[in-house]
Amino acid sequence: MVLHKKTVSLVALFLLLLVISSNYVLYHSSFGLQSLPGNFNGVVVGSILDLSLVAPLLFLAWQRKFSVKYFIVLMATGLIAARFIIPSEYLASFQSVMWLGVGIEGVLIFFELSLLFVLAKNVPPILKRVKSSSLPLLFSFSRAINEKFPKQTFIHILCSEMLMFYYAFGTWKKQPSTEVNTFTLYKRSSFITFQIMIIHAIVIETLGLHWLLHNTSMTLSIVLLILNIYSIVFFIGDIQALRLNPLRVEDDRIYVSFGLAKRMEISFKDIEEIIEDTHILEQKLPSTTIEFIARDFETVHPDLLLTLKFPVEATLFMGIKKKYKQVAIRVDDPHAFKKIIKERLEKAQKGLI
Repeated sequence: MVLHKKTVSLVALFLLLLVISSNYVLYHSSFGLQSLPGNFNGVVVGSILDLSLVAPLLFLAWQRKFSVKYFIVLMATGLIAARFIIPSEYLASFQSVMWLGVGIEGVLIFFELSLLFVLAKNVPPILKRVKSSSLPLLFSFSRAINEKFPKQTFIHILCSEMLMFYYAFGTWKKQPSTEVNTFTLYKRSSFITFQIMIIHAIVIETLGLHWLLHNTSMTLSIVLLILNIYSIVFFIGDIQALRLNPLRVEDDRIYVSFGLAKRMEISFKDIEEIIEDTHILEQKLPSTTIEFIARDFETVHPDLLLTLKFPVEATLFMGIKKKYKQVAIRVDDPHAFKKIIKERLEKAQKGLI
């Protein structure tokens, strides 16, 4: 069943990319323009339907997240995208439809700006709550936001971006925690070196593509430039978040994060068992398992696997929430980590914590 869902998701992503790329090629290549009929209105209608209906449905199938509100947002985005993909001379008869997308996006932007105003009013108490908390910043900030805005997805995404920029530009003077109950996750690997290599590759690609495209497609050149700059900022922030937020073991729970990509709070009362069997750990882990493992060019395996009594929620990139039944962890000091985990779990089982 899980494999079937993954297959459907991958097929949906392939079809989504095919729909977008085929429509772009149709209007921006000599082959595509030559295949357009004399009366091109029917083709334009087909492209509008592709971008405003088919593409949103495929995107939802890829993300496996179905919501009427989300679908309307994607439809409006598709109509706006059509304005950039389809040349203006072909859209002369469809301006009202195009403005519909702009209108919907305008309403949504106004609503989101109002949420920004509400967020701005609540920033001082949120920061005060974060500063007074003993939790790692990734967790204390997230908890403060959840308390103030429990169901505002846009604000959660925005705050996730705020964390990214904070770690990318505001943490260079900070040092990682060296408390006895903290454990780093990356020093046994070349993960950070690998991330730095990716940043270098993006910089080189950005310079090359921008130079190649700025004369042929200025819009595409600027879009790719913005995406690449965002990627560089994300990787820098991710490295800093990984360095400054080691796994922390408290009396009653574990706070574990892996950069900006994922984080999870695990109560010892929710742990059913600890698996250390090498044979099990070296097998392929099921999709219900979240991994906190620094991977590079070598194949590595977790030091232990925590099986939970019931699925527990984790926070992923952009504030996305997902529940997992198992947690795979690899730390830089596995012996000390296993010892403290077993001690705390034993106390929890005896009702001492």
